[in-house]
Amino acid sequence: MAPFAGQRIAITGGAGGIGIASARLFLDGGAHVLLIDRDAARLEAAERVLGTARLAAWRSDLADPAACATALDQAGGPVAALIHLAGLFEPDPLSAEDHGVWDRAIAANLTNAYDMAVAFIPRAAEPTGPRGAARMVFASSLAFRRGSPDRAAYAAAKGGLVGLTRSLARKLAPKVLVNAVAPGIIDTSMAAGIIAERGARGADDIPLRRWGAPEEVAGVIRFLCSEDSSYVTGQTITVDGGITHA
Repeated sequence: MAPFAGQRIAITGGAGGIGIASARLFLDGGAHVLLIDRDAARLEAAERVLGTARLAAWRSDLADPAACATALDQAGGPVAALIHLAGLFEPDPLSAEDHGVWDRAIAANLTNAYDMAVAFIPRAAEPTGPRGAARMVFASSLAFRRGSPDRAAYAAAKGGLVGLTRSLARKLAPKVLVNAVAPGIIDTSMAAGIIAERGARGADDIPLRRWGAPEEVAGVIRFLCSEDSSYVTGQTITVDGGITHA
């Protein structure tokens, strides 16, 4: 069974842990996958892991609307789903002398999401029946849900993504379904510093008593791009082991 057979799916931040896990699921489902990432070396590593059958890679920092449009054009035709995982995660000193942290957080976590969405709209695949809408999935964060004392700018940008998700879901329905995931601490290179800092008992305040795996976020992303989610739009699904609400 190949539920994504023939579909083109673009994943930004595609060379990261969640990006690779998501790409593997879509490739297994028959899709053609475009990985977009700013890091050429990580893209090459991703290709070694995933192979090159039905897989393309494009290096871009998505710095402006033109770069976003060019990146999506590498899919080679109408795109059934955009998975926007690209982002920047850095500490925020809350310093009047260093406004760059805020500027980078908004640009790399929110502005590029807006630009990718605008680029995607004219490139979205046409719906195939009432349940065959195109999809956009954004990556928000547990930082939006709980706040992040050391990364205020990052948390603000991820909260902005939720507002963007809701607005686009209303604007683009029924042609495009727009949702977001809000991962907790997932065992990827992005979270490696936090995991190391918290040590062996760092996950004790998580009801499931462990860090999340990239595949566990990727599974939710796959659901949001499948026919099983055909009546789901405007939602932000938290994937955090229960830390927020349990």
